[in-house]
Amino acid sequence: MTFRIAPSILSADFSRLGDEVRAVERAGADLIHFDVMDNHYVPNLTVGPLVCAALRPHVKLPLDVHLMVKPVDALVPEFAKAGASIISFHPEASDHVDRTLALIKELGCKAGLALNPATPVSWLDHTLEKLDLVLLMSVNPGFGGQQFIRSVLPKVTEVRRRIQESGRDVWLEVDGGVKVDNIAEIARAGADTFVAGSAIFSTRDYKATIGAMRAELAKA
Repeated sequence: MTFRIAPSILSADFSRLGDEVRAVERAGADLIHFDVMDNHYVPNLTVGPLVCAALRPHVKLPLDVHLMVKPVDALVPEFAKAGASIISFHPEASDHVDRTLALIKELGCKAGLALNPATPVSWLDHTLEKLDLVLLMSVNPGFGGQQFIRSVLPKVTEVRRRIQESGRDVWLEVDGGVKVDNIAEIARAGADTFVAGSAIFSTRDYKATIGAMRAELAKA
């Protein structure tokens, strides 16, 4: 299994975002994760497409955009135009999930569905064949720095089972409370892509932190 680490700029120094994304790219990150919050679907307000467009020239890594917004469809074209590589959204935030997935694909991006801790995996019953990524939230969305919700681990295993049975190459991403000391356990549950915000950006040496995460993943 190929493991991917996606630092979330939600925990970066916003006064020097260009430097921050270049630093984590040099440190060995695989993706740059954008947590987009609208103070409506979730209780916080973060970054929009202008920030995505501003950062796109600074890194060669894929930009992994997680839309925690409602409604979704109006912002999808804006982020695609801004340089997003992957766009994920929450099914509760779309009136027509299949239509939103089709829109993301039509604009040349990979499509992901994000499930909150209490959102059932049954949403995948009619969507998995259209997905490139499943994003499982291991905290309740809205704020960085939260503690990992361990009850999400069986959900990770269940989604991994569904992906394997589908025979498709779908990434399984976990977001929330991912750290050096629990990333191996999350990988053993079935995840292959890991969003880490404060666990990386709150440390002085990003390369050492990402290296420590990869060492733990090697054990998994």
